Amino acid sequence: MTPRKVAVVGGECTGKTVLCQTLAAELPGLWVPEYLREFVDRVGRAPRAEEQPPILAMQAESEAAAIDAAKRGDIAWVACDSAPITTAIYSEIYFEDRSLYAPAARHHASYALTLLTDTDLPWEPDGMQRDGPAVRAEFHARIEAWLRALGAPFVLIGGTGRARVSAAVEALRAVESRSR
Repeated sequence: MTPRKVAVVGGECTGKTVLCQTLAAELPGLWVPEYLREFVDRVGRAPRAEEQPPILAMQAESEAAAIDAAKRGDIAWVACDSAPITTAIYSEIYFEDRSLYAPAARHHASYALTLLTDTDLPWEPDGMQRDGPAVRAEFHARIEAWLRALGAPFVLIGGTGRARVSAAVEALRAVESRSR
């Protein structure tokens, strides 16, 4: 079995991590945590401009390791909490650096589907990784526009609780059905 990757992307406080963890448990599948969160927790601050390319690379490397593990475990799906495009967009927002878009676009072709989490969940502060509802809305608009321009298959996932998870599972099952 060849595992498929799903990118779960969206602005801050949109339920990406919980959705990935739930999908990994239900499908069953594997969950790739967001490397940026690990970085911030480890160094105790937001990244600097020169740290953005290595963060993008580490997210991609974590995904590759999960795909290898999924192959060994005969697991169909790998849920990626965020994706390199997230790093590219934040690099532009905070550092006016557009150089990461090309590698992010190349990498994005490896996902079977992208789930874009909607901004319909309440925003909550979370230390150094939360900038507020305005940045969340700007990020959401940018990533949706980027996905459309790229022509990447994506599904907007909104709602709460079981409805949100069911919508995501339904979208992944549709991908499986199309590839049979």
